[in-house]
Amino acid sequence: MSTTTTTDKNTDTKAPADKAPANRVSSAAPAEKDSKLASDQGTTSIADIVVQKVAGLAAREVRGVHDLGGGAARAFGAIRDRIPGASASIGQGVSVEVGETQAAVDLELVVEYGVAIAELARAVRRNVINAIEQMTGLDVVEVNINVNDVYIPGEDDEPAPSSRVQ
Repeated sequence: MSTTTTTDKNTDTKAPADKAPANRVSSAAPAEKDSKLASDQGTTSIADIVVQKVAGLAAREVRGVHDLGGGAARAFGAIRDRIPGASASIGQGVSVEVGETQAAVDLELVVEYGVAIAELARAVRRNVINAIEQMTGLDVVEVNINVNDVYIPGEDDEPAPSSRVQ
């Protein structure tokens, strides 16, 4: 039995990450007549990677967001950035579920020190919802935000301690 969960996009409540609903978006629903993605002339489908990139770019636009992704993803990204010709992953720290008319987004953020996290989360959520709905026509049913680190200027810029043995 499949359940579909929707949340009010103006609330800041978040389900625990380890208890994420199995099916947040309705993908088997018939295309609605008033849907922007379906008409008498045909239908438009949006790939997950498109929504992932839009969400990643929209989240990064908000002042106070230092980076996206968990520690391992950011470490891998730093290595990838040093490889000539490798492209940065705009979707890093973003996971999405996309149905025929709806999308759900999970973001992992690193915030800058001193930023009010609750206000930042509201601003990120609002920007991501607006960007996805305007660009894709999908209805965003939820944007879950997990703040997993705080960036402190100068913390990452310090040189590594030199080895005792040469």
